[in-house]
Parts: sequence; C-alpha cells; structure tokens
Amino acid sequence: MTTEATVRAFFSSPQFAVVGASTNPAKFGHKVFTWYHAHSLPVTAINPASASIETPFGVHPTIKALADLPDPAHTSLSVITPAPVTLSVLKEAKKLSIPAVWLQPGTWDEAALKYARGEGEDGGYQGAVVAGDGGNGDGGWCVLVDGERGLKAAGKL
Repeated sequence: MTTEATVRAFFSSPQFAVVGASTNPAKFGHKVFTWYHAHSLPVTAINPASASIETPFGVHPTIKALADLPDPAHTSLSVITPAPVTLSVLKEAKKLSIPAVWLQPGTWDEAALKYARGEGEDGGYQGAVVAGDGGNGDGGWCVLVDGERGLKAAGKL
C-alpha cells in the first residue's frame, strides 16, 4: 500500500526516468515528462520510437530501453505504459536495481500490482512502489496531482 513515506522515498532519488514518455503533448507520457522538467528535476525519457521529445523546456534526447539508463540504481522510474507492458517493465526494473517506481493511473492490472507488491515467482519487485488507490486524484496516485506534495516531503521543493 502506498503511503506518504513511499512517495518521499520515490523522490529521494537523485535522478528520474519516464518509461512511456510521448512526443504527443496530449498524452500523459508527455505531460508527466514535462512535469519533471517544470520542477527542474533531472529526467530521462524512455521511448523506443523517437530520438527526442520536445517540451516547453526544450528538445530532449530519449533512450530506447531501461537498460540504457546511465545509473539505474539511483533513478526512480515513472511508468506510463499499457497494463500488459507494465509487468515486463517492473521485471526489468528489478533486474536493474531501480530503487522506486511510480505506476501512473491506468498503467496496472492485478498481475502488475501483485508483482509490484513483491508477489512474484521470483519474489516480485523489491523497491518502493507508488501505485493503486489513494493520492488526491480520482484514478489513484498520480505524479501530476500528488508529485508536488512528495517533492516537499523529500525536501526538493
């Protein structure tokens, strides 16, 4: 279960990445990526189909996969992928020792949530997880809605 302490742990990382970052400003993958830039946080876009993403803060290069992160063990990960993809993202995050993930609303199904909570054949994901019911938004914890409170709690705002 996600708590304020979990959100604080997520934001305690020195770096961030958005898997599912989008070039389309109307999509949440773009909105979340832009949110990190609006808060002056070091963020990497993960998008296998585009070499860069333009935001009001400039044009930003992307990487194609989680494995391309320069320092995954010190990078918290926002996930904006379809639910069937999220489970594989969590498994890769575990393999790379990513310390925390934030599953944005609509990115999980029951299998992904169980794995995120450490219930998998391999022990599941072992890092901090922000996901599921709660937060101040209608669909659960969302960085666009709950992020600033988490940044304040982590001393970054």
